[in-house]
Amino acid sequence: MNILIIGDIYSKSGRDVLKKHLNNIVAKNNIDFVVANAENISHGKGINKNHYNFLKQLKVDVITSGNHIFKVKETQEFIIETNDLLRPLNMYESLPGKGTVLFEKNGFKIRITNLLGTTFMDHANSPFEVLDKLLENDNSDIHIVDFHAEASAEKIAFAWNYDGKISALVGTHTHVQTADERILPKGTAFITDIGMTGPINSIIGANPDEVIYKEKTGLPTKFIPSENAGKLQAVIIRFENKKAKSIERIQVI
Repeated sequence: MNILIIGDIYSKSGRDVLKKHLNNIVAKNNIDFVVANAENISHGKGINKNHYNFLKQLKVDVITSGNHIFKVKETQEFIIETNDLLRPLNMYESLPGKGTVLFEKNGFKIRITNLLGTTFMDHANSPFEVLDKLLENDNSDIHIVDFHAEASAEKIAFAWNYDGKISALVGTHTHVQTADERILPKGTAFITDIGMTGPINSIIGANPDEVIYKEKTGLPTKFIPSENAGKLQAVIIRFENKKAKSIERIQVI
């Protein structure tokens, strides 16, 4: 079982590079299941119905998200109609949508869970408590967690805590791909951050000018998505007998 997990898709540049390369990556690497984080796919924040459909047309199996999942108002309405668009499980329970989903593919029960970190982020319930509760009754063969968090230390600590209890933990949110992919001692595949599928010449997706202005002056500024050529960043996790055997970073321009 080979699973492709795509880093945060950012605006039009991210959509374009994904459309250009996804089919080839899937074919070349014998990919069985595709997960993509798409909380920034619509103009840099959120996901609208049109872009949800775009990902389904590209045969993305599960779409994860993060703190920007409800930035587009219509998402609150159509997320309840889907079984494959996740919002973080440890957000307020009253919010619409699911935070975890179980699929069957090629004889495997695959669970994808989406969680938010709590350091330097908007309020969320404890991801430890929420995942502990979920694991009490989980019967999946493969369980992958997209941990959408700001602090590297929080992601690493979370991964070590669940080493051997989940199949893989991949970090998202920072839009910068880290070079620390590995299999932890008890068998969990891990990377601090998958990176971003979006514009190369940008500051984590946005035009540099506006970001620099805010950093220099401290004044509020609207960030504008860069429309420069994109890069696709992702990881491929290969499983044998339900256990992660390798995790590989990829970057395609």
